[in-house]
Amino acid sequence: MTYWCERAWLPDGIADAVAIEVSDGRITSVTAGAPRGGDVLSGLTLPGFANGHSHAFHRALRGRTHHERGTFWTWRERMYALASRLDPGTYYRLARGVYAEMVLGGYTSVGEFHYLHHAPGGKPYADPNAMGEALRQAAADAGIRLTLLDTCYLAGGIGVEPDEVQRRFSDGSASAWAERVASLKEDDLFRVGAAIHSVRAVPADQLSLVDSARVVHIHLSEQRAENEQCLAAYGCTPTELLHSRGALTERLVAVHATHLTRLDIERLGAARARACFCPTTERDLGDGIGPARALRDAGVRLSVGSDSNAVVDAFEETRALELDDRLASEERGRFSAEELLEAGTDHAAVGWPEVGALAEGQGADFVTVGLDSVRTAGIEPSGVVFAASGADVRHVVVAGREVVRDGSHLLIERPETLLAKEIEALWQS
Repeated sequence: MTYWCERAWLPDGIADAVAIEVSDGRITSVTAGAPRGGDVLSGLTLPGFANGHSHAFHRALRGRTHHERGTFWTWRERMYALASRLDPGTYYRLARGVYAEMVLGGYTSVGEFHYLHHAPGGKPYADPNAMGEALRQAAADAGIRLTLLDTCYLAGGIGVEPDEVQRRFSDGSASAWAERVASLKEDDLFRVGAAIHSVRAVPADQLSLVDSARVVHIHLSEQRAENEQCLAAYGCTPTELLHSRGALTERLVAVHATHLTRLDIERLGAARARACFCPTTERDLGDGIGPARALRDAGVRLSVGSDSNAVVDAFEETRALELDDRLASEERGRFSAEELLEAGTDHAAVGWPEVGALAEGQGADFVTVGLDSVRTAGIEPSGVVFAASGADVRHVVVAGREVVRDGSHLLIERPETLLAKEIEALWQS
């Protein structure tokens, strides 16, 4: 299969008239200045974006958590109420729409931070991974790569037993968590990683037991209260606790990484760890602005995620690294367009190191953006990361398969109707 791109963002810059040959889900050749032919993609074609951190079920909270001016506690109460209503069937139907929205917004892979494991009260389903399997099938239907970041969640806080809702999240111990996860089987578009919910939810003596051959994610220093609780219990920051327990490695992805000390940043950089920023959710929850530029300068590799899915737009999430850092530093030019694209397309952060560039041998994931909308008309092509939105995505190819054509999802008809139906049913149940 040959795709002819009017323009394409290649590893060494933007080129015109680029032919991309694809076979068996991989790019076999890339030729700039090629004669027009094959499947023509008008606009600018970029590598597919990677959604490094998602809670799919949070999508049903969008626009429904702003009562009493929308405090964190009203949000948390609604989130727990929602979590108590989901089962494998409802989760599958909701997630189909969520993942379809992600593809339409420019993402070709997603890391699902999955902790909604068991039935209400904590009783395992007949298939202990029924909820994870629902997510796998939903992602397959939507045509997106999925890494199930199966999450170990054992406590309701440091030294606190899980409450009624949180029992659904817990396997009782890290060894029981690992035993359940071991039965998950990967396939061409489905991989399995691991996650530690937080240092609040996994006791210190079990942190090192949560492991994966691919990646290990953790909510890290998202809020100041987390740091205060960790200091009170262990006498150190969450990052220092991970370091002392041997859990701070190059496979670790620190999600949010908002409230870090200078030593925390140095530790993460020395370990060659990653940090996944989720700017639209961090804004929505009032978490704060993390030290993105300082982390990058220390050697930490950056990625982005949609987290609560209050916004699903790969461009909005990616440019926010620059825009939020401008607010924190009161300076412009914190990141180059190339650095932003690198962060936005870091599929290795969710266990797909062979994806993320328009180059021979890479996975055939790419997104074509129109340069003729009211948002993108007249821009320089490299300015697309600052000007475009998910609404400008025209075509999406995942593993060589066309999933979006002319702004329409080819595998799921009218995802917006599906989402409206499922979300309304959840809140009326």
